[in-house]
Amino acid sequence: MLSMIKRAGLYLIALVLLVFTGYPFVYMIATSLKTQTYFFQNPASLWTNFVLENYGLVFKLGIDRYFVNSLMISIFCVAAVILLSAMVSFPLSRMRFKLNRPIYYLFLAGMMIPVHTTLIPVYILTKEIGLYDSLWALAGPYISFSLPISIIILAQFIREIPRELDEAAIMDGTTQPQLFWKIILPLLSPALATIGIYNFIHIWNEFVFGLILITTPAKMTLPLGLRAFYGEFSVNIPGIMAALTLGSLPLLIAYFVAQEKVVKGLSAGAVKG
Repeated sequence: MLSMIKRAGLYLIALVLLVFTGYPFVYMIATSLKTQTYFFQNPASLWTNFVLENYGLVFKLGIDRYFVNSLMISIFCVAAVILLSAMVSFPLSRMRFKLNRPIYYLFLAGMMIPVHTTLIPVYILTKEIGLYDSLWALAGPYISFSLPISIIILAQFIREIPRELDEAAIMDGTTQPQLFWKIILPLLSPALATIGIYNFIHIWNEFVFGLILITTPAKMTLPLGLRAFYGEFSVNIPGIMAALTLGSLPLLIAYFVAQEKVVKGLSAGAVKG
């Protein structure tokens, strides 16, 4: 009886959290399907007269261009972060050398650097190397600030993999590169999914570096484009909601596709007390 009450309490808490987290998204979709007149008459209502003109309008004003820009830079940076963090975390977790701990703590310290303190140096460096006002200008800061947390997560995950696998593989004549690519890397798939989704969300929503490093409208990412839409839709709230709905779709799709591996990676790679 007591266990049933506890389970019912947990379900109730989960239901309350679902309402609080799900309502804004449902409201956003419902508002995007309203006309301006219907919205001003019923601003808080979830019922809608179901029109798609807002979506046609945001495409007409170029949201597809911003969408493609964000998708390109996000996929490139996430792929680079996954590859680099996996290659760095393997020697930090499996090999013994003099600078092992100092390098690990250096990456740990990298998580504590406030992003805004680097805006001026990043701007100057980007101008000097000739990447200013291009999508490639975003790759450097996006990858750099994503690496520390990714390396920490993967390093901890690798430490949970039994070393007996390494010893057995080495006895069979496996080299260190083969050990990484053929044995360790496939076992990292849950952790790789975790850092992939985490960094994809961060990069997809990033605004500050894009604002500083890109000025040409055709090269803007989605967050910058949504800011421009806000000017276009100064009174068109349903239009803004349509743009926000389209902008959130890749994040939802990415999470639902990899959610099982994300949860498994977070639990398996958790730091032991």
